[in-house]
Amino acid sequence: MEERGQGQGWMEERGQAHGQGWMPELRAGRPAVRGAGRPAVRGGGWKALLWLVVAALPLPCQGQAPLQSPQDIQVCVVNTNFTLRWSHPGAEPGLTFSAEYKWSEGSGTGWQELPGCRNVPGPECDFSSAVSEYYDTHWVRVRAQRGEQVSPWSRVLEMVPDHEAQIGPPGMELQPTNGDIKIKISPPEANQGKKMWLNDLSFKYNLVFWENSSNSQPRSKNIFPVDTVGDLAPDTTYCFKVQANLPTEGKEGLFSPVRCLKTTQKAVNDLLCATNLRVLGLNMEFHLHWDNQYEQPVSYNVQYLIGYLKRLNEDYSGKWVGVPGCGNVTGTRCNVSSAITTTGFYYLRVQARAGLNRSCLSTEVKVDPLRTNEICPPGVKVDISDTLLHIQISPPGGPEGEVMRNNYVLSYRILYWRNSSSDEEEAKVKETKQTVATIPDLAPQTLYCVKAQAFSEAYNKSSVYSQEECIQTPGAKAFPLVILATFMAALFAVLLVALPLVFVLYQAYSKIKYVFFPSCQPPLNIEGFGGQLCTSPYLPTPEEPVENYSIIDSMITYEGNQMDCKDYKHSKQSSRDSGNYSNDDNTSGSKGSAETLGKEIV
Repeated sequence: MEERGQGQGWMEERGQAHGQGWMPELRAGRPAVRGAGRPAVRGGGWKALLWLVVAALPLPCQGQAPLQSPQDIQVCVVNTNFTLRWSHPGAEPGLTFSAEYKWSEGSGTGWQELPGCRNVPGPECDFSSAVSEYYDTHWVRVRAQRGEQVSPWSRVLEMVPDHEAQIGPPGMELQPTNGDIKIKISPPEANQGKKMWLNDLSFKYNLVFWENSSNSQPRSKNIFPVDTVGDLAPDTTYCFKVQANLPTEGKEGLFSPVRCLKTTQKAVNDLLCATNLRVLGLNMEFHLHWDNQYEQPVSYNVQYLIGYLKRLNEDYSGKWVGVPGCGNVTGTRCNVSSAITTTGFYYLRVQARAGLNRSCLSTEVKVDPLRTNEICPPGVKVDISDTLLHIQISPPGGPEGEVMRNNYVLSYRILYWRNSSSDEEEAKVKETKQTVATIPDLAPQTLYCVKAQAFSEAYNKSSVYSQEECIQTPGAKAFPLVILATFMAALFAVLLVALPLVFVLYQAYSKIKYVFFPSCQPPLNIEGFGGQLCTSPYLPTPEEPVENYSIIDSMITYEGNQMDCKDYKHSKQSSRDSGNYSNDDNTSGSKGSAETLGKEIV
């Protein structure tokens, strides 16, 4: 704070000196100051010392205004050429200007002298050598100077070279040939070590030309680095200028200097040449057509050039290639699909040959596959369910159109209407990106017709409409009654079929069970005589032993005699209860019983 007070006092003293013509001692000159000042200094006054310092400073000239700062600071950048411009109201002799700069990467060093812009007499300077970083932010300021008097610094100008840069004029060479003008363009920074534009192939060239006469109108044309300008009048002077543009960055370049050239006479039109070349494409199938004016036999060879080669800054005349399958063609068309893919663009031309030495090249025709190609109509199928109309769309090209569908984003426009003589309803439109669409709210017992087209918004292309497909909606139905009637009819049909089938199966089951699985078994021997025999008309009857039956008969012949058959019956019952025996045992038992019976009789 104390230093600040001393400074303010010094300024006040100096201001008073300026306002009063300095103090009396100072007005007398420097010796008077010395003589009068020493005692004051020795006397302890610090103000006298400050007067000595102020007296040593250069004094402003009386009646001279202070210098103003430069105004309207601008930087003009063309390619890698940088020019700093400004304006200043002073025009006195000896007035010069100096500039300083700094950039974002070198901000730690502060302001630096701008090379090429120190003590320049005019309102501009070239500082191209000072800038090497074209994507960094730079700051520039300028001030004026006259002798030892300097102005305050101007406002600081901020700029990024890449944003401020303009595209310089390209080079141009002209050559007359057969009534046309062959032109060759060189990039704006050709053969330069430092480049603002790194990719020369990204330039698009715009040519402006006009007939060198008072009432001619200029024409413009986009051209390649090596191109030919045709459709010119013979023996006529034309003037040309060209500019390089960068559409992707929104930059338009400066035009080249105007050059004029006179055309030559055009050779007589050769009837051998193929004319009116045109390419027709449908579903990515491309056919080249041309016209024949020659009356004699002629053969044609179709050639193509990849469009990318025309973007190069070199001659492409020797890079044409024959289209496979289109050599020595005697007709006036050929399928060129084998040489054309969906990427890039192409040029086609036809070489006509007659005899051994005569040939003629046609003009070129450009083919941009995705723009030249036409889209065929899609397929349409319709169906009805309740009150909904279902539309199934098949993409253009069918199963073989996969290549086209992979390169187009297709949408579909559907037209549908009532086809009735009494109802003149306008067609309604429905757009969809799907291949399935549904139309609701249909009227019953009405004939609806549908047709569709495919279109691509990106390429502004559309197909013709497909054929009409019509279908009639059913009448109104009482759905509960229909469901009940359907159920009853189905039930009746089931019963009608099931009952006879069950009856037949039951009868067959009974017969099979009766034959193969009877309820009782036939006896194995005669001792089962007293039981019930199971007979079946389908099984053979077992043979009866004769000997056993004869014994029983003999026993019966003596019924008249009083005989107690109680023991026999008991024996018979015992034999039946004891189980089955072999025939031999039964026979011996029977003989024993006969002998006993004979003895009793005697």
